[in-house]
Amino acid sequence: MRETQQLITTMQQQTLTVQAAQKLLKNYDCMSSKTVDSEAEKALLRQALLLLTEHSDYQILGICADTAYQGIATLKSYLEAFGYEENLNLPLLEGTVYIKFNLKNGSSYINSYEGSHRGVLVSCQSLYEGGINEMYGHLPLDLFMDVS
Repeated sequence: MRETQQLITTMQQQTLTVQAAQKLLKNYDCMSSKTVDSEAEKALLRQALLLLTEHSDYQILGICADTAYQGIATLKSYLEAFGYEENLNLPLLEGTVYIKFNLKNGSSYINSYEGSHRGVLVSCQSLYEGGINEMYGHLPLDLFMDVS
């Protein structure tokens, strides 16, 4: 926790680099649940993720949510933040859901989900060797909601 806070303070004092963004997002390793403790940390996560999406060719999103409505709202907020406008036509399933969305081709699906994780997995993909090919998450469902 202290290391994360020190990293946040350091990053706030300087321009965020791709390497620093990767270091911050690697704390979200898809295996353990990590909470975001402050608005400053949330803002830095947004900045880091947007920087890495700019430096990758496309992204694939995986959303684990309590309801279809929550998952679709989350997907819309991430797509908007990434600069995409999609007309989503996903059914409103009952119960917890997993939504996958491929920004390269616009394909998506929604399924029931029995797991305990909640959040967003973001896979940044590059078409060239040495590019960004990493998965980060589970990021907060509300990371890009109500951002002015």
